[in-house]
Amino acid sequence: MSSGDLEALLRVTAPGYVGKSPPDVAFGTADTPVGRLTLAVTARGVVACSYDDEHTVYARVHKSVGSFIGPDPRRLDPVRRELDAYFAGRLRAFSTPVDLQLATGFARTVVQMVMSVPYGSVTTYQEVALRIGRPQAPHAVANALTANPVCVIVPSHRAIEAPGALGGYAGGPAAKDHLLRLEGALD
Repeated sequence: MSSGDLEALLRVTAPGYVGKSPPDVAFGTADTPVGRLTLAVTARGVVACSYDDEHTVYARVHKSVGSFIGPDPRRLDPVRRELDAYFAGRLRAFSTPVDLQLATGFARTVVQMVMSVPYGSVTTYQEVALRIGRPQAPHAVANALTANPVCVIVPSHRAIEAPGALGGYAGGPAAKDHLLRLEGALD
């Protein structure tokens, strides 16, 4: 989607969008080595960093977060710079705050737990399930991680199925492999 297409989408779907006043939710994209990520940033932090296309993320953010959505480089560019630095190997921890309002209940608990997994390390779905007090729920943990609304920044890629088995990831197995190799977590 070109920036003109994004502007047209925002004019049609966000009638309050003027283009000059800052939106409640900044919306845009970032091209990365693992594909285009769709970004949405609220006053609280990054609410979406998603492999899903712009239309899908826009609809989800519009329904759950707010309707005054538009481009705002003042809020998007710091996220893009951190993503660029991360993919260049110069950033190990994101300082950009996250807003997990798109993750609810169990999923929020899971993604908050994986935020504590250090750069260059991995954990397993079973270990996550044990740490959150739900030892019988490794499959549910995997599902929650695949649905992570703030991929890369919230490192759901650091949770694997088991040693030697990466498991699922919202960006697909190649993206998960790339991120883990970038961090030195895989040989």
